[in-house]
Amino acid sequence: MIRLLRVLTAFVLLAVIAAAAFFIFAPAYVEKGRNNVIAHDPYPVSDAAQSLHDRLVVGDWHADSLLWNRDLTERGSYGQVDLPRLQEGNVAVQVFTAVTKSPAGQNYDENSAAARDNITLLAVGQLWPMRTWGSLLERALYQSGKLHRFEQAAPDSLKIIRSEADLDAVLDARGEGSGMVGGLLGIEGAHPLEGKIENLAKLEEAGYRLIGLQHFFDNALGGSLHGKGNHGLTDFGREVVTEAAKRGLIIDVAHSSPQVARDVLEMTNVPILLSHSGIHSHCPVKRNFPDDLMQAIAASGGVIGMGYWAEVACNAITPAGIAKMIKAAVNAVGEDHVSLGSDFDGSVETAFDTSELPALTHELMAAGLSEAQIAKVMGGNMIRVLRARLN
Repeated sequence: MIRLLRVLTAFVLLAVIAAAAFFIFAPAYVEKGRNNVIAHDPYPVSDAAQSLHDRLVVGDWHADSLLWNRDLTERGSYGQVDLPRLQEGNVAVQVFTAVTKSPAGQNYDENSAAARDNITLLAVGQLWPMRTWGSLLERALYQSGKLHRFEQAAPDSLKIIRSEADLDAVLDARGEGSGMVGGLLGIEGAHPLEGKIENLAKLEEAGYRLIGLQHFFDNALGGSLHGKGNHGLTDFGREVVTEAAKRGLIIDVAHSSPQVARDVLEMTNVPILLSHSGIHSHCPVKRNFPDDLMQAIAASGGVIGMGYWAEVACNAITPAGIAKMIKAAVNAVGEDHVSLGSDFDGSVETAFDTSELPALTHELMAAGLSEAQIAKVMGGNMIRVLRARLN
């Protein structure tokens, strides 16, 4: 009997140790494989490029950093975004986007909304509160809370932007020499509404100002670019778009079906965002909307954020490759409608992280863009849209 108790005790201890090791080490191991930066020698940055970059207002429409269990106030040894690296890259405004659901077997062609959800396992593995395990709304609220805690821990480095006045405060502080970063909260897919229009007010109260309509699957608002068909907006989707436009929220059609994007353009008169993408005439893949649809988004006064990963850039993901894609986008939709939309920390491999953005400025200069064009692409166009939408 005593021997049996000893065996059982040893078994329990081993189980506890194994569980502790899983919860401590597995999440970081997973992210290191998901958000890799390819090893590389330092990229060239001329004195002229560094000087220009230091004068720019730099903004990025899309990073999924809140999905992972990293302290963003500390410089990380993996991943692609944190506050110290944003400051090194002279980033003034960073959108932090909450991912709340991701289908098993996720791909760019077709996914089922009924597929097993990957984020549930991630939430459990990262020891998110139990309320998040079964609620997409609670996952969004939890990720907002994380950014607010980072703001409280580093108030001189991060200010959450809820209004145009907050944006002005960030830009004024930076003009006086501060390294403050403005953080803006966004939703990647509006499924955290859980089919209830009243939840939009809850997201807005939590600080969300950017509403992506879909992610990798069709939802209650309409069709995904990667769903079961090119479905347009549902009645609920139209209700959400109408209310979001009325509230001064930014409407993002990244991952939406082409028909959803056209429906949104038809029923609104506000600048529409496509936060992270490539340009189809430069890289002809499904993930990149056809150029005529990109041009329609531009005609709304909106912008297209250029991503830094292989699938939207046809594998040319060095600063030089991304600069060529940006130049193609300027040619396709105009210099007033191109922005940065990295998709950093979005389970993508990149060739540089946010601290290395001066190398992108260098390559944009080498590609022949003027300083005025570079200023627009790197952040000026983003600031224009923010001012047009934030109350």
